[in-house]
Amino acid sequence: MAHSVEMLGQECFDLKNKAIAHLHDYSFMDEIPTIDYSLLFSKDHNERAKSLEHLGKACQDFGCFYLINGVEERVVEGALKGISDYFELTNQEERSEYLKKNSMDRIRWYLRSDAGENRENLKIVTHPEYHCPSKPDSCKDAIGEYLKGMHEVELGLAKAISTTLGYEETYIEKEFKLEAGFDVATLNLYPPSLQSKGSTGLAEHTDPGFFVSLIQDVNGGLQVLSHQGNWITVNIPRNTIFVGIGDHLEILTNGKYKSHIHQVILDNNEVKRISMATLHGPSLDTFVASAPGFINDSHPPTYRGMTYKESLELNGFDEIDVQSSLIQLQMPLSL
Repeated sequence: MAHSVEMLGQECFDLKNKAIAHLHDYSFMDEIPTIDYSLLFSKDHNERAKSLEHLGKACQDFGCFYLINGVEERVVEGALKGISDYFELTNQEERSEYLKKNSMDRIRWYLRSDAGENRENLKIVTHPEYHCPSKPDSCKDAIGEYLKGMHEVELGLAKAISTTLGYEETYIEKEFKLEAGFDVATLNLYPPSLQSKGSTGLAEHTDPGFFVSLIQDVNGGLQVLSHQGNWITVNIPRNTIFVGIGDHLEILTNGKYKSHIHQVILDNNEVKRISMATLHGPSLDTFVASAPGFINDSHPPTYRGMTYKESLELNGFDEIDVQSSLIQLQMPLSL
């Protein structure tokens, strides 16, 4: 009898271990992983190593993750209020002052409501120089404080992701010249589904750059396509930042870390939703190509190299549009 109890206990132990293993097997579960930013720099060697492994699997298996303990909650909440104030305390005529003027715009306003897209947004270049409308007063300072904190997180993630790739901590920062990186934030206002002219808030796409970070006031509509081909609804927990790999990290790693496809669907949106997506990119003059360390006979180069500026303008867009050109940069398969 004691032997049977002992065997039962061992079986329970084995099942528990299998369950824990499945929780860390992202190819098995279509659930976006969570990365604790603070643990990536833990003084406990084992804890740090485990967190870096966790990050590497998230990048390779999903191309995106939730980030906690990055920017202070107070700062994130302040930025969201600043975005809300911008859309609520200014009228459309005031916002239309930032309609496209020329290809070198550093602030640009946009409104679209049709079957293919339903949103109002304001794009601002935030780095290496910060641009933002001066009104309302609460907007510029609050968003600026968040972006300053997020830039520090960007440099920290560059160190951590470099480590997961087997390189020295400064590898990505140097390859992308991040201290002069070209960052663009998009302040979005999505209508509730009853006011939209179609179910699509934003059609499926990838984003250029190193990575994109996203904060929002309420969950609703954002979906990512897993590397297994399933659409996953993004439900960002409070005080959490969504991070998605950008096209140029995919290019640099020759496809080891792939950018994520995502879209915004408005079908279930009962209220309006505000968000801010910040695209953290290399400097405009950085030439980005697949690095030699990611190329071999089994993995020939997959992408054409060019400067970040050239890639942003490849399809006739302007720098501030930060539109993907990943498909055009793919090399034809050799027979």
